[in-house]
Amino acid sequence: MATAAQMSDAHRRFLQVLMSHGIMEGAEARKLHRHCCEISKVYYAQDKLDDFVSTINNQLQPLFMQIRKGMSEVDGKTHYALVNMAETEITKMASDYAENELELFRKTMDLIILSENGFASSTDILNCADQLKTKKMKKKEAEQVLKVFVDDKWLSERNGEYTLHTRCIMEMEQYILSTYPDIAKKCNICHSLAIQSQACETCGTGMHLPCIGKYFKTQSNPRCPHCNDFWPYEIPDRSQINSQSSSKRVSRKEHQSS
Repeated sequence: MATAAQMSDAHRRFLQVLMSHGIMEGAEARKLHRHCCEISKVYYAQDKLDDFVSTINNQLQPLFMQIRKGMSEVDGKTHYALVNMAETEITKMASDYAENELELFRKTMDLIILSENGFASSTDILNCADQLKTKKMKKKEAEQVLKVFVDDKWLSERNGEYTLHTRCIMEMEQYILSTYPDIAKKCNICHSLAIQSQACETCGTGMHLPCIGKYFKTQSNPRCPHCNDFWPYEIPDRSQINSQSSSKRVSRKEHQSS
């Protein structure tokens, strides 16, 4: 039986840098892979980053840690994140935040996942702050807590709207799927959790915005990949995804006349 590859100084250096960042874009991770191999004077294979990461994961397994590969819902770019496998609930954040801060995060997650577009407004979140059961927060305090959640890469903010950060989705995917079984869906294309998504009105099949853009790119008459019914939304391209304008519905009449 083949033995697992051993960790080298290059692997250890890569892990240390990723630990300090928490999450890293694929392009950054590939640069780091090359740098670590060159510094440590070990063989570098450009297309073997996933094998390189797999060697690290074999060593991390007893520690219930893992480097996961995922996708940003904003632009579809690959990311690598170091995640905690031992705990899958929000309680894993307990050592870093006060009880009422965790309650605010749970309420924010509720608003995001129950929304149509995967975002919650700062107004709606701040309205929850003085309704917390643990300990109510003043508006200024809640605003500061939201900023910390963004800095710690649990939330992302854009123009006063909040969504789950890529790191949060990668780390809490199973928790979210089990906590919101009737609402949270996996993308029909990439099969990972989809927060910012569109869903077929007939069968409920959901897809990430970047995945939709790729899937329907060459189709003049977009149809659901599952039930083949008309897809009633504007098909997002990258500029639309970044401006959050891609949840607009398109009627059959509009589509046929365009």
